[in-house]
Amino acid sequence: MHPLVKLDRQHVWHPFTQMRDWMAREPVMIAGGDGAVLRDVHGREYLDANSSIWTNLHGHNHHKINSAIRRQLGKIAHSSALGLANEPASLLAGKLVQAANPQSAIRNPRLEKVFFSDNGSTALEVALKLAYESTRRTRGSKTAPRFLSLEGAYHGDTVGAVSLGHIDLFHKAWSGLLFKTDKVMSPFCYRCPFNRAKPERADAREYRKCRWECVSQVEQKFSAQRKKGNAHAAFVFEPLMQGATGMIPQPATWLKQVSEIARANGALLIADEVMTGFGRTGVSKAETLFACHHEGVQPDFLCLAKGLTGGYLPMAATLTTQKVFDAFLGEYHEFKTFFHGHSFTGNQLGAAASLASLEILQGEKSIRARRKLETILRDELQQLWQLPHVGDIRQVGLVAGIELVKDWRTRRPFDLRERAGIRVCEAMTRRGVLTRPVGNVIVLMPPYCTTPAQLPKMISALREAVEACFR
Repeated sequence: MHPLVKLDRQHVWHPFTQMRDWMAREPVMIAGGDGAVLRDVHGREYLDANSSIWTNLHGHNHHKINSAIRRQLGKIAHSSALGLANEPASLLAGKLVQAANPQSAIRNPRLEKVFFSDNGSTALEVALKLAYESTRRTRGSKTAPRFLSLEGAYHGDTVGAVSLGHIDLFHKAWSGLLFKTDKVMSPFCYRCPFNRAKPERADAREYRKCRWECVSQVEQKFSAQRKKGNAHAAFVFEPLMQGATGMIPQPATWLKQVSEIARANGALLIADEVMTGFGRTGVSKAETLFACHHEGVQPDFLCLAKGLTGGYLPMAATLTTQKVFDAFLGEYHEFKTFFHGHSFTGNQLGAAASLASLEILQGEKSIRARRKLETILRDELQQLWQLPHVGDIRQVGLVAGIELVKDWRTRRPFDLRERAGIRVCEAMTRRGVLTRPVGNVIVLMPPYCTTPAQLPKMISALREAVEACFR
């Protein structure tokens, strides 16, 4: 056993990991990486099929981002944003505002202000607090503003973000710490109780038979709360695809419809683009970087993290409107200040990496590569329909979720105790491909630098792993 593995076992507590299982085998100890390839301490190479938990955009050891960080290191690594400003954070805020307000019909509301933080959870926490307090001040209500999110929602692990979530496996243990939020059904076509279509060998969104009951239920939820005299302050959602609940894709126009309903009921829109942002959901004709813009939806809060720095450093941003910002303006003695912050808010190294990442993203070379990679991914995924234990294949842009089932004809799921997803991912590791499941859903989210030769290898490893695990 490698000495670093011994140290890890002695001292490191890993997130979302049953440590008894972890200590039963030697883990992959990463030592280096280039592009879409990771290397362990034994010199073995692996393809990074989930972009290091959905963060890495352009590949590991990217020369442009490396150079940007080195240049910034030659100046200063970090100084406080509490009462001080800095060059790269100011430049980044301007670039993010520009990217969040594309030159198209998506103009209202205009996102003008950027609050920096550290990760996806804090980005949502910031939006939650801003929405709560700005609504309270605007409405003058004595009752606490309420929030609506989707069934199976996951928005992070801080207490406020967990309160917005609805995954019992992750959240039930903390129920005594949380405030109550409302939930409404997620538009999960594959397992929707209103979908009358029998299973086919295709994405369930393509052959669904329903009457948009998922939209009607959102309308009913808003209406019922408004009649109680305390209309929802905000509607929180991941646009186009819900991540941690199992890569749940939304059928076309769902987002636009429910956003219009929320607006009609006076609710703010909080878009959690921690996973979906920065081109993950595909290249549209407008070449937007954000998922909500694919359906012409502009939120009041745009929450970003993960890919913001290209996957290099922990940094997040919450973009919002001038109207929300103005709700916190006042004389010093009024104490209207937004009393929230982080030690590394707007840090220079993270901002420098983010600026380099944005420059790469918006370049014609990256746009062409992403468009081509998305087509290859779609084509390669088709072979998996031949596997009887593949129930649904869900792709949005460069995000794919492959749901494993006991029987595709009945959609009968594996019990989580059977560890179907984990077993398949372990078998993929033995074939030189790294990813992590969400329950029984295998996630594929390749870095944008993945080559046309590497992507088929990822799919082949998945296919072989499923065949080996369920012979």
